Amino acid sequence: MKFIVSSNLLLKNLQSIAGILNARNTMPILDDFLFVLSNGTLKITASDLETTMSTELTVDIYEGEGTIAIPAKTLTDMLKTFSDIPITFTIDEVKQSVEISACDGNYRMSGHNGDEFPKAPEFDDTNKISLPADTLTNAISKTLFATSNEELRPVITGVLFDIYPEEIIFVATDAHKLVKYSKISTAANESSSFIVPKKPLNQLKNILANTTSDVEIEYNATNVTFSFDNIKLFSRLINGTFPNYASIIPTNNPNTLQIDKNNFINSLRRVSFFANQSTNQIRIAISGQTITISGEDIEYASEAKEIIACEYDGSDIVIGFNSRFLMEMVSHVDTPKIRVELSAPNRAALVLPVEEEESDEKLTMLISPVMLNN
Repeated sequence: MKFIVSSNLLLKNLQSIAGILNARNTMPILDDFLFVLSNGTLKITASDLETTMSTELTVDIYEGEGTIAIPAKTLTDMLKTFSDIPITFTIDEVKQSVEISACDGNYRMSGHNGDEFPKAPEFDDTNKISLPADTLTNAISKTLFATSNEELRPVITGVLFDIYPEEIIFVATDAHKLVKYSKISTAANESSSFIVPKKPLNQLKNILANTTSDVEIEYNATNVTFSFDNIKLFSRLINGTFPNYASIIPTNNPNTLQIDKNNFINSLRRVSFFANQSTNQIRIAISGQTITISGEDIEYASEAKEIIACEYDGSDIVIGFNSRFLMEMVSHVDTPKIRVELSAPNRAALVLPVEEEESDEKLTMLISPVMLNN
């Protein structure tokens, strides 16, 4: 088979799916892109067995049809050196050879039998839901940072999609922090829930910013696909039961703090430089209409304290937090002000945006306190 394609167009499509590839693979063919040419449409696929991603583009001129697996790194590295020029691919499927012609250059490499490339399984008994790209982007961005890296508890290494006819809820936790993002007015036919691994969600987050299309999500008990534009991403789901997040989020929080987001996060960042770098422990004392943030590292004889104004309704309280976790949460709030709800020094606190008007999106973040050294 033979085809001609724009180098920039091909590179753009390869880069959109390249994040699926692993640095080390047990199967050499997983280091390749699968090229399938049919009726002038070139479908390119990358896979790591658990996640498969494909993209399609129309080639300018073609002869024949066929399949070949081409080494991914060599191809993308070469394409990066070209300006936008037409490139001719000539594939010998019998010899599994790939010849590339561009300008005055000719390049040859060995490919692999495309029939050996792993295929995403067909799955039935599926449900579908469609979401705007920006909604899915927000949901992933707001939750993914809170997932765990603890391989012994795989259910918390991904994001929960909790789907209802009226809304869809996304939840992530690592047992120290929890984030819940909900969006009202979805079009699900029935309620369901599933856990998506972080790797395919990271890949989606990286490329969804380039589209304004709706994303069609098709899922069953074991697999999920995300389809938009010329992109299709398939992933196996994480098997297991996600923690009951509704029972974890505290509802009785008599102490309420409102504070400017930028002032708060900048103070947290400055004080954290002087806190213990292994525990990241800081102390927050709230009294009247002021909040005192302090941290120290006894080993290096360093300490810092800042006092900033706030709006506070409640009893005086002193509570400890991991500064890195707290800064992560505050940085994911989009509103100028944030609200922190507290009950006791040994109970989790809620971090919430202060919305100026009603929104069909809701963000709730929970952070566990740390025990303070007296």
